[in-house]
Amino acid sequence: MKRIIIIGATSGIGYEVANIYRQLGWHVGVAGRRLERLEAFKEQAPGQIEIQQIDVTQVDAVDQLHRLIEKLGGMDLFLLSTGIGSQNRTLLTDIELATVNTNAIGFTRMVTAAYHYFKEQGNGHLAVISSIAGTKGLGIAPAYSATKCFQNTYIDALAQLAHMEKLPITFTDIRPGFVKTDLLKNDKYPLLMRPEKVARRIVRALNHKKRSVVIDWRYVILVFFWKLIPEYIWERLSIHN
Repeated sequence: MKRIIIIGATSGIGYEVANIYRQLGWHVGVAGRRLERLEAFKEQAPGQIEIQQIDVTQVDAVDQLHRLIEKLGGMDLFLLSTGIGSQNRTLLTDIELATVNTNAIGFTRMVTAAYHYFKEQGNGHLAVISSIAGTKGLGIAPAYSATKCFQNTYIDALAQLAHMEKLPITFTDIRPGFVKTDLLKNDKYPLLMRPEKVARRIVRALNHKKRSVVIDWRYVILVFFWKLIPEYIWERLSIHN
């Protein structure tokens, strides 16, 4: 039985991806901060699901990950789905630093732990859910867009490092657009997608071992033209939600 561990699976995209892999018959390890939601998920298939409470911002998160791996009997696919983000035009320091702590420091903590595990094991598939927000710096959400760019670049670097070290580790960087989750609490965002639909496309990309994927085709077009905008024009744009 194949084994997947998903960090950030108590709601939203991570929860929906975990549910799909449960239905596919995988042995699923789920982690997140909200223990009651993890326990509720485990009740769906107690013999198939293992849980562990993990907060990626805490220094013991790596130890908790290894406990979950032990419960699961190993790990073939690792998916990091945790993250926070807020519009912060007033640049409240606490919001910016909390975003960096989760999306950059916590991200690095968990991704390097998975990389070391797969290196020792000799193979594995390391996947993360980042965002198209990493394409350009967004004035309404500086820390969020910056940390998503960090995530994109970090996975690029790890993929190169694995190649340099001749390690058979597969990497997938999943970049959704606007998804109706706890991060986006209203329906005012354009091209808003349902997490169930996004999860199905993520599973398809993981099964095909895609190196990177933008979810969905409308955002592929958007990102293509987004990248073409010169800096002097981008800085003069007024972006709203």
